[in-house]
Amino acid sequence: MVIDFHIHLSRPEHEHPWVMDWFRSNYDGDIDAYMEEVLTPAGLRRHLRENDIDWAVGLAEVTPITTGWASNEYVGELCAAANALPDPPSGPRGRLLPFASINPYIVNDLAAELAYLARDFGFKGIKVYPVYHHHYLNDPRLYPLYGKAQELGLPMLVHTGSSVFKGARIKYGDPLALDDVAIDFPDLTILMAHSGRPFWYEQAFWMARRHENVYMEISGLPAKKLLDYFPRLEYIAHKVVYGSDWPGVDFKRNVTAVRALPISESAKQAILYDNAAKILEIRD
Repeated sequence: MVIDFHIHLSRPEHEHPWVMDWFRSNYDGDIDAYMEEVLTPAGLRRHLRENDIDWAVGLAEVTPITTGWASNEYVGELCAAANALPDPPSGPRGRLLPFASINPYIVNDLAAELAYLARDFGFKGIKVYPVYHHHYLNDPRLYPLYGKAQELGLPMLVHTGSSVFKGARIKYGDPLALDDVAIDFPDLTILMAHSGRPFWYEQAFWMARRHENVYMEISGLPAKKLLDYFPRLEYIAHKVVYGSDWPGVDFKRNVTAVRALPISESAKQAILYDNAAKILEIRD
């Protein structure tokens, strides 16, 4: 069983032209047609099952100055419609868990917005985009959002490290800014998406070791190189969560590479499923 903690649900019309240009230049085939086919309720369930994904975290993306706008309402409704379809009699279920995107330059009451999205659309967590929204992770403006996520028991995925997209400001992706957040919100589960790629791998590793509530998330990283980036991966495996970053990264390729790593089977199981299942409170 596999949980993918990081897939994007933006359709081509949600993305800025430069984002789709990047996808087209890095995809062997018609990426527009592929996204159109997959990004429907039935298409998502089928595609996740075909790629042996039991659960996936689907991300809203309200980042209008960098990548585009896949609204919370769209993502919440898409995930709900997909999950309403019947489960297969056997094999991976391909269910979705929506994570919200709340832009502090657009929304005034961040806490109230998160409470509304969790209540009315069933959001199970939040994705924070400092590199795309242009704020430091320990900016006090975000503290009401962090406080509400902690109160509701919702995990928070945070973009750390670099981005290839126009307008992204990489200085905001330093994982060390999460040191303040982890201390001030000790009951908030924090996952560092991309684990500081490529400048801050050591900082991300250190943060996961230092704080009980902080995890590394490895989306967008070539899994076959994980031991180059994190030589002590086995030691920290209980704090590492798998994600693909689809459609930028193929669903299966990195799962296969994780399974081929020269680490214990228990470490692979923790990375691919157990840690995420605990965070997301998946019991079946």
